[in-house]
Amino acid sequence: MDDVLVTFVKAANNHDFSLDITLNIKGALVSGTTISAEEYLDGISHKFEEGNDVSQAISEKLAEASESAKEESNGDVSFIHLKNAQVFNGDSEPTPSDGEFQWRGKIDEVDGFFLGRISS
Repeated sequence: MDDVLVTFVKAANNHDFSLDITLNIKGALVSGTTISAEEYLDGISHKFEEGNDVSQAISEKLAEASESAKEESNGDVSFIHLKNAQVFNGDSEPTPSDGEFQWRGKIDEVDGFFLGRISS
């Protein structure tokens, strides 16, 4: 695991530090802006709030996980979270091509990174 990348993730988790970054993961490029685990979980929990009972239960579990992530933010990190994320795989258009999406990936799966975002 890359200690520099872990430092960026811990800064995002503990200090709301955000950084434009592009990750190389098994030949694909994932480009976005770092966010905390808490912000990621809180953001996706809101997407389920207005649905049926199952959807609302998922929202509640994600909200609980968000609080837990906030409390455990000083420990080891396993995931990196990005907002406004796009995945580039070959010469095709990125996925997703528009809209604002959050992305979560295993930090130990990252092969490399560079600072800054790329766009199509």
